[in-house]
Parts: sequence; structure tokens; C-alpha cells
Amino acid sequence: QVQLVESGGELVQAGGSLRLSCAASGRIFNIYYTGWFRQAPGAEREFVAAISRAGSTTTYSDSVKGRFTMSRDNAKNTVYLQMSSLKPEDTAVYYCAATSRVPYFSPIRLRQPLEYDYWGQGTQVTVSS
Repeated sequence: QVQLVESGGELVQAGGSLRLSCAASGRIFNIYYTGWFRQAPGAEREFVAAISRAGSTTTYSDSVKGRFTMSRDNAKNTVYLQMSSLKPEDTAVYYCAATSRVPYFSPIRLRQPLEYDYWGQGTQVTVSS
């Protein structure tokens, strides 16, 4: 079992930056691929980014590529999402998720919410125009 707790969400102006954190507890964290998803009101949960176990490989959705950076510090059992050049359409609840069922780093599989075993409670990011 892994428990995930997100933090760092807040209200920010368009063009600003935020860093989200996801702290993990429980089993050894570095055996899990980890992803960030987001969900706006009335919308489906959307893939944002995913990172490999060692943190050496990442994949991003087209909507955030070049603006968001995902990283992890396994010594601290924490993953991060650095967000810059924020837009009003980035407004959503952001969720951290972890999976051990994907056997290799597959950008296609890691974009699917159903591939993840563990989810945090989410943190709200609001970008004002």
C-alpha cells in the first residue's frame, strides 16, 4: 500500500508559476511509476505527466509540454510538478497517482487513469485571468 498526499495548490494569476508536491508513505516508493492528472469541473480526469521509477524519463500531455516539469526525489519519497506560464484552462484539481502494474515505462499506458493503483486526495489549482 502507498498513501499519497498532494500539496501546493492555490490561486495564481495567469502567467504565474506553482510547484505541486506529492508525498508518499507506505511501501518503497521507487518501485512505482508516478503520474499527475487533473480534473476540471464537469470534465473527465486528464493526464498531465508521468515519470519513471528513477526519475530519468518523463512524458507530458501536449497541453502542458514545455510549461510543466515533473521530477521526483526518491530519498524524500516525493514527486513534484513545476508549473509555469499558467493559463486559466489549467484550473483543476490536480491528483498524484502511483502504479506498480505497468512493467516498463509506457507513455501510452501511463496516460490511462485505470493503470494506477493509488491516488491522492487532490489539490486545487485556480488560475485567474
